Order: sequence, then C-alpha cells, then structure tokens
Amino acid sequence: MVVVVIAALAITVGIGILRGATAPVDSVVFDEDGVSTPSATTELYVHVSGAVAAPGLYVLPAGSRVVDAVAAAGGFAEGADDAAVNLARGLDDGEQLHVPSTGGPAELSGPAIDDSGGLVDLNTADTTRLETLPRIGPAMAERIIAWRDENGRFTSVEDLLAVPGIGDKMLEGLRDLVTV
Repeated sequence: MVVVVIAALAITVGIGILRGATAPVDSVVFDEDGVSTPSATTELYVHVSGAVAAPGLYVLPAGSRVVDAVAAAGGFAEGADDAAVNLARGLDDGEQLHVPSTGGPAELSGPAIDDSGGLVDLNTADTTRLETLPRIGPAMAERIIAWRDENGRFTSVEDLLAVPGIGDKMLEGLRDLVTV
C-alpha cells in the first residue's frame, strides 16, 4: 500500500513539473525598491511630436498602432496634415512619431527635413539627427553609426540593410528621407 501511495505521489509531482515547464511565464521586472513593474515587452514608449493636441512621451500597450498614439496625444491639432500619417501602422518601442502640419515651415513638413530642406545624410548625421527619422530611436541610431565606423561611408541607401535591425520594410520607410 505504501509503495502505491509513493508511486502515485511521484507521478503527480512529475506531471506538475512537466506542466510547469511548458506553461507560459509572464516577465516581471523589479525596480530598486523591489516593486514589480510590467515587462518592457508589454509596453511601448512612444514620443509623439508635431501637430497634435498634447505632444509628449506616451506609454502604450504592446501592439499599439499610430492611431492609438495620436489618440493618446489628444488627437490631431488644427492644421495637422492627417493624410500624411498612416494611422494603421504598428508602433515600435522607443519610436518618435511626428505629425506634420499642412503649409507649415520646412521643419514641420516631416521629421527628417532640416532647416535647409535637406535630407538626413547617413554619412554625417549624429545620433540626435538620426533619431528624427521615423522608427529610429537611440539604439538604432547607435547601430547605424557603429556600422558606418566599422565599414566606412554608406555608398547607397540600400547599405542600411546591413545594419542589424533594419529590414526591407524599414528601409522603404526611410528611403525618401535619407541620402548618402
């Protein structure tokens, strides 16, 4: 009888271990005070700038789209060029979303245009300048500069595909905003 009880207990423990090994686990991050906060993969930090009611930094749930960021910023401001913004596009953590104005000065016509109306030069831009591009945050700007330091000048915009984290879709979004 004792052997049967021990065998049943061993089987129960074994099944529990197997179930625990395959169960999904939520990531939890603890701050310096030991307080748990949601994992970085469950939130997106998005900087909304330009022609919105309340520009600023917003924390949105993972999977949010541009429409969610614009809504969090209070919607389009008067004079916003809402047709220039793809409201259905998904957002990335650390992204800056710029909403241009219609008929405004050159620096408001898009995030990559400087005061002289030029494009962002991949061979001379610093991290601050690169971060004005859509979907380029501090980490991606550093990767672009690191690639440039290791491999020399960009010879074409397509060279961006060699930068870790930049794929065809991101390249298409940057193609008209950068130059070499």
